[in-house]
Amino acid sequence: MNILFSQQKMDNDLPIDTAFEYLKKAISHEAFPSKFLEIVTEFAQQYITICKEHSTTFQDDVERLKTYLHFVRENTVNPFQFPPYHEAIRSPFDYHSLANNLVRPLVDFKHSTLQGIPTLETIQQQCALGENVVLFANHQSEADPQALSLLLEAKFPALSAEMIFVAGSRVTTDPMAIPFSMGCNLLCIYSKRHIENPPEEKQKKQKHNQKTMGVLRTLLQKGGVCIYVAPSGGRDRKNEEGNIEVAPFDSDSIALFHLLAKKAKTPTHFYPLALSTYSLLPPPPVVEKELGERRTINWCPIHARFLSEIDMENYPGSDIPVKEGRRRARAEYIHTLVKEAHTLLT
Repeated sequence: MNILFSQQKMDNDLPIDTAFEYLKKAISHEAFPSKFLEIVTEFAQQYITICKEHSTTFQDDVERLKTYLHFVRENTVNPFQFPPYHEAIRSPFDYHSLANNLVRPLVDFKHSTLQGIPTLETIQQQCALGENVVLFANHQSEADPQALSLLLEAKFPALSAEMIFVAGSRVTTDPMAIPFSMGCNLLCIYSKRHIENPPEEKQKKQKHNQKTMGVLRTLLQKGGVCIYVAPSGGRDRKNEEGNIEVAPFDSDSIALFHLLAKKAKTPTHFYPLALSTYSLLPPPPVVEKELGERRTINWCPIHARFLSEIDMENYPGSDIPVKEGRRRARAEYIHTLVKEAHTLLT
C-alpha cells in the first residue's frame, strides 16, 4: 500500500541572486575555516537553487538556511558534545523541526511512497503497549532520519518524532551534520570501521560504546521504544556498474540487539526496513576517514518499505550447528529481505 504526497507550486518573489547575497554574511572567510568554506558555500548554492525551483515557501527556506548555517558555524568552533544517549532538543530551540523543514523542500512528495502501512499500524500498537520494536534497515543518506520522519509524520506522528536512531560518530562530529543530529533521538556509537581511527583513541571509544549499550539495555527494559539500526555500519554506495548496492549486514550487530532484547525480557519485535533515499544526499564514492565531505543535494522522491516481523529464532539456516554460522545465516537472510524490497522501491 502506498501513500502519495502532493504539493502546490506557488511563485516566490525573492530573486535567487538576492537570496544568495543575503546569505553571504553567514558564509564568510571569517565564519568558517577554509576547509569547510567551499563545502558550505557549494551546499548553500545548491540548496537555494533547488528551493527556488521547487519550494512554495522560498523566503522561509532562505531564512531557515541562514539559521542552519549559524549553527554550523557555531559547531565548527565549539562542537556540541553528544552523550551516549541524546534526546532530540525541542526547546528552547526546536532542532527537530529545523532539520525536517530543511530537508522538506528537497523531497518530491508527489512521487514519494510509504509502503507497509499495516506493518506500521502493528508497530505503533506494539509501542503503545510498552513493547519494543527494532528496525534493521539499510542506510543511504545522511538525511535518512529526516527523510523517514517526513514520510511518517502524516499518519504516524508519534513514530516520526520519537524514533531512536543508532548513530555513528560522523554525524555527531561533522559540523554540517551536528545541527541535524541535535534534533534526533540518538544512541551514539563508534562503528567498527571508525573505532580504530586514530588508534590511540580506541580504548576511549570502546568505553563510550559500553556506556551506550548500557543505556540501550535500560531502554529495552523500560519498553515502548522504536529503534532504527543500520547493521551495515555505513551507507549504501554504487558499485562499478553504477548501481546502488545495499551494503552487507554485520551479523554481530544483529546478534547483539537480539541478545540485549532477550535479556531485557520486555517483548521486542524485529522488522526489516528498506529505504531508498540515495539521490537526496548521496554519500562520497568511498568511505572517508577525515571530516569534511562534500554534499551534493538533489530534489527527488524518497521511499520506505516496512516488511513483516522477523522470527529471530527460526529462519533459513537456523538449524546450522555452529552458533557463528547461524548468526551469519540470519544476517544474510535479513539483508536479502531488505535488498529485495529495495529493488522494488527503485
